Amino acid sequence: MSEEEAFRDLIRRVRAGEQLAATELVRQYEPEIRRAIRLRLTDPRLNRILDSMDICQSVMANFFVRVHAGQFDLERPDQLLRLLVTMARNRLLDQARRQQASRRDGRRVEAGGDERLANVADAGLGTPSQIISERELIQAVRGQMTDEERQLAEHRAQGKDWAEIAEAVGSTPEAVRKKLSRAMDRVTRRLGFDVEPGE
Repeated sequence: MSEEEAFRDLIRRVRAGEQLAATELVRQYEPEIRRAIRLRLTDPRLNRILDSMDICQSVMANFFVRVHAGQFDLERPDQLLRLLVTMARNRLLDQARRQQASRRDGRRVEAGGDERLANVADAGLGTPSQIISERELIQAVRGQMTDEERQLAEHRAQGKDWAEIAEAVGSTPEAVRKKLSRAMDRVTRRLGFDVEPGE
């Protein structure tokens, strides 16, 4: 099996909710994501309230939710790495903007300890490798979707491409892709995984 075939199989298994596949994906990609975050996490004020694991867990939760819904078309490992690093960069930039906009006193945050980043780790969802096995998370996502959006997500989870889904629902491939993408943006924002996917 070629590297690209093995990768596509891994994504298929992650999309299907296999715990071992999710663990393998995290094992392969987490170190690079955390390294990219540490290289960009240079603001001492942010360093006091964030670390690379906070951002990484948030990114992985967002990714697992979106890949389970079939949002991403990933063919090669380098595509996934670029996507995850972009999501991490966007999450870090978002946190920096929030910090600056609220003009928080970093010393108060550090001393108080009560104000922490509202992310996956704080939500008690566990490590990134455990996220995909959390059926409550998938149920929460599906609970935020309309019946039509759930139908699109189920088609994608079954491995159907955009053309097949469009034919099944009487639309165009681009329209169904955008509808699912917008739904996932809305749902992940509501659930606190407000990272722009970058694609």
